[in-house]
Amino acid sequence: MSESQPSDPRPRVLLVTGLLGAGKSTALKVLEDLGWETIDNFPIHLLGRLIGSSDGAAGDVRAPLAIGFDSRTRGFDPNQVIERVKKLVQRPDIELTTLFLDCSGQELERRYNETRRRHPLAQDVPAATGIAAEREMMEPLRRWADIVISTTDFTSNDLKQAMRERFGREAPQATVVTITSFGFSRGMPPIADLVFDMRFLDNPHWDPALRPLTGQDAAVGAHVEQDPAFAEAFARIRDLLLQLLPRYAAQGKAYVNVAFGCTGGRHRSVFTAERMATALRDAGYAPSIFHRNLTSRAADLVEGKH
Repeated sequence: MSESQPSDPRPRVLLVTGLLGAGKSTALKVLEDLGWETIDNFPIHLLGRLIGSSDGAAGDVRAPLAIGFDSRTRGFDPNQVIERVKKLVQRPDIELTTLFLDCSGQELERRYNETRRRHPLAQDVPAATGIAAEREMMEPLRRWADIVISTTDFTSNDLKQAMRERFGREAPQATVVTITSFGFSRGMPPIADLVFDMRFLDNPHWDPALRPLTGQDAAVGAHVEQDPAFAEAFARIRDLLLQLLPRYAAQGKAYVNVAFGCTGGRHRSVFTAERMATALRDAGYAPSIFHRNLTSRAADLVEGKH
């Protein structure tokens, strides 16, 4: 059975199973981040009731849906699972796929030793014994599965990336970009991923006519743009962001916070943040903008008087 194309109108149902410790919980979390509805440790004998009949008389499948189960699931029997899945696969109103997460016994032993957890099938015997017993139990499902991913040589991030590459097309989620302006005199933003210091630009604060204004006023913007360093610096920062944002998205980073700072957080940083938000919108992004210190106390209290 091949994976459905994005144009397939049928609801997608993904059964996620595998060896304990191979990464099922991580896989389900990634799917949830990608927009899937996820259910873990679901009693597999209720699968038909959850999905409902082909005439829509019962069940409420929303696409896409991922259902996790393993050898600990109540009433688990691999052969019965396969028989149930065979019937569901024949239905024309859904597309059902089975994903099996595998891992070598040696690596599973290492993971259990590292986390100091007991293998559920090896309470009074070495972990290797429980892993071997589970592997034998799960082998029919492994042979039946449409997709098998071995996580033996995977880090947690490797598995997340593999899941995003294979299943991200089902419900693509854009990275949320936030642009913040702030004043260094009032501290750094605690969650900024990228910080750009705009204090190299000529400060409008020292112009008495501009001091009470902000970077949202045209006069302040004109003043900042007249600085010979502004245009080239702005273009380089913009190009850097346009290079990095797709890379962040490819790594599954859900939120990217870009901060621009100046001394008081009212002039240079505000103007640059507004301009950068416009540039990113022109490039197809939808950034939110937040001016942290725009309404803070008078700037001369932190920048001083001329």
